[in-house]
Amino acid sequence: MKITEVYHSIQGESTFAGLPCVFVRTTGCNLRCTWCDTEYAFFSGAEMSVEAVIDEVQQYGCTLVEITGGEPLLQKETPELAQRLLEAGYTVLVETSGERDVSVLDPRVRKIMDLKCPGSGEESRNRWANLAHLSPDDEIKFVIKDRADYDWTVSVLKEHNLEERCSILFSPVTGTLELADLAKWIVGDGLRVRFQLQLHKYIWPAATRRV
Repeated sequence: MKITEVYHSIQGESTFAGLPCVFVRTTGCNLRCTWCDTEYAFFSGAEMSVEAVIDEVQQYGCTLVEITGGEPLLQKETPELAQRLLEAGYTVLVETSGERDVSVLDPRVRKIMDLKCPGSGEESRNRWANLAHLSPDDEIKFVIKDRADYDWTVSVLKEHNLEERCSILFSPVTGTLELADLAKWIVGDGLRVRFQLQLHKYIWPAATRRV
């Protein structure tokens, strides 16, 4: 499989935010979101065997692992990698755009799945059938650019009863949407969602790699 980087840092997002985590960042993405902050993962990277990736993960002595990208489910070996890490005793997160079929993953994987808002430019690529493959332990992330994205997200929450199904994350586009505005909208509408910031961008400069 093609890997951009493997590194040990602080988990910046999801319900695991703030915990030490090993990140396995795969190479390649078939989407081009307007706000993407990991374009360096589109084409770089080196070929590694699943065994070599696991060996590198083990060097850090951390039991929380996130497989991310790019889009990790473009790599046919990702389900095997996730399963083998699970069998070795790791808690495994897979962060995916939601465009690929998540049913290929072991049910024990904690899926963190985006649903693309209109402001991403990729709303049409959402694979709505994936919702049927999410468990209460999984998470859905909405990256929100503006009020139009927020209103679209609220309509999706209600249409699919998402607040009852799993953890919901609202993440503002850094430097575009005022944090206080998003917080005010969430509170005003009485939503049962988690407002999240990208902690790594507050700990390190925004363009820093391997954090």
